[in-house]
Amino acid sequence: MPFNLHGRNFLTLKDFTTQEIEFLLTLAADLKVKKRIRDRRQLMRGRSVALIFEKPSTRTRCAFAIAASDEGAHSEYLNRNDIHFGTKEDTKDTARVLGRMFDGIQFRGFKHSTIEELAKYAGVPVWNGLTDDYHPTQILADMLTIKERFGELKGRRLVYVGDARNNMGNSLMIGSAKLGVHYVGCSPKSLQPTPELVAECRRIAEESTLGSTITLTDDPKEAVRGADVIYTDVWYSMGEEDKAAERKKMLEPYQVNMDLIKSTGNDETIFLHCLPAVKGNEVTEEVFESPRSMVFDEAENRLHTIKAVMVATIGDI
Repeated sequence: MPFNLHGRNFLTLKDFTTQEIEFLLTLAADLKVKKRIRDRRQLMRGRSVALIFEKPSTRTRCAFAIAASDEGAHSEYLNRNDIHFGTKEDTKDTARVLGRMFDGIQFRGFKHSTIEELAKYAGVPVWNGLTDDYHPTQILADMLTIKERFGELKGRRLVYVGDARNNMGNSLMIGSAKLGVHYVGCSPKSLQPTPELVAECRRIAEESTLGSTITLTDDPKEAVRGADVIYTDVWYSMGEEDKAAERKKMLEPYQVNMDLIKSTGNDETIFLHCLPAVKGNEVTEEVFESPRSMVFDEAENRLHTIKAVMVATIGDI
């Protein structure tokens, strides 16, 4: 293996070099081919993984479970009603118990500090299935999808339209900076990422030497000119339901509709969304069901990229 990621946590892409991320994408593409030709070498045979879910999921839960099964590992789904996590037992004690029983732990939940504490005490690799701040496994799937469509990532222009300071906006900006993708975050000024993270991503882009640029704007039509990828997400996340009306009013001008797609001036622009989508809010049915939409290729790639992360960190490779 050109990069030894065995035993590493996967909490945010900030912790990985450009070359390590590219390796994970290459591994994911290889595992995708092997799954399609039914070449299953079971690179995690005899392993067991814990899947902790504070937040519900379709893609993350299924991708981790099927990825484990494909490679010969057992997965155990644990929600907050199944274990004492966060109630009778604190995070560090849960981490130390599960770390004695499992070879790896996935966490999907709210506070990023929770997964950091799990990683500190578990003694086995901990993988981020989503926190309020970051969603790194989704970014791997997104970048694999873009690479499959265009052949390379370097120099592509990705425009995120909507709430640019949520976990997807943050993580897409980091991933773009690492991989030479020009990132544009388009949102109302109050929903733009923190200046600290923007500055950090610009430093990452400079250090990667791949020429990524980081741009923020509140003008959707200007933002999408020349875009290779238009990306959006729901206007409010799980736990923010009380902000639905406020966010809808703020973000209606940022809806991805066919008029916005045409404003790119690029006949090859694709549409991505991490799903689930609220069609009629952040994206219209017309765009979602159009040939521009690659959301289901992207959803499938969650499986292959998550499998790559697990194989690289606990597998026989």
